[in-house]
Amino acid sequence: MIRLVDATRSYRVGPTVVEALRGISLTVAAGERVAVMGTSGSGKTTLVHLLALLDRPTSGSYLLDGRDVAALSDDELSVLRNREIGMVFQGFNLIPQRTCLENVALPLIYRGATRAQAHTAAHAALRRVGMAERATSRSGSLSGGQQQRVAIARAIVGAPPVLVADEPTGALDRRTGLEILDLLLGLNEEGTTLVVVTHDPEIGARCGRIVELHDGRLAAGSAH
Repeated sequence: MIRLVDATRSYRVGPTVVEALRGISLTVAAGERVAVMGTSGSGKTTLVHLLALLDRPTSGSYLLDGRDVAALSDDELSVLRNREIGMVFQGFNLIPQRTCLENVALPLIYRGATRAQAHTAAHAALRRVGMAERATSRSGSLSGGQQQRVAIARAIVGAPPVLVADEPTGALDRRTGLEILDLLLGLNEEGTTLVVVTHDPEIGARCGRIVELHDGRLAAGSAH
């Protein structure tokens, strides 16, 4: 499903080149669940942005289902991301002035679905995360846990095979965070490949496989 081969990512900050990732080789099988862990500045968010097709490696390759994403145009990459990757952010990234239904329907609208088709699928996704009764509420009026549920519904509305979550419980209290984790793990048990960035060892343990990053490099044993 996911394969990085000797992938690097560097940034220029003024005269300085910052090497965020250094020669990452990583394989994630279809249906697997993986926790990405590491200290602040270790490169884990950069890695997740590569996996979610929000960024490209500076060198090396990224194969998604055998397809090298480096060869794709920006438009092709956007289409692939919309269809293959669901992304859940720590800060939810919902549009507060829009309703939950409108937020969840957006990925399908971008895909070219009719408004009716998108809203039917969005209602189903909201039911799946226990938020159907708030479909017409503006997302900005919800609690943090409710907003994260809506964000997960938006991520899964197009039935992507891969779900990437960047610190999905980091902005939530512990009880709500565990509820969100249970929801994500339940999606994985239904067949969705799950990659979660976290600082929490308990979340890492529940994911089963832990990929550790240190100074932009994978710890021994993390690649497979």
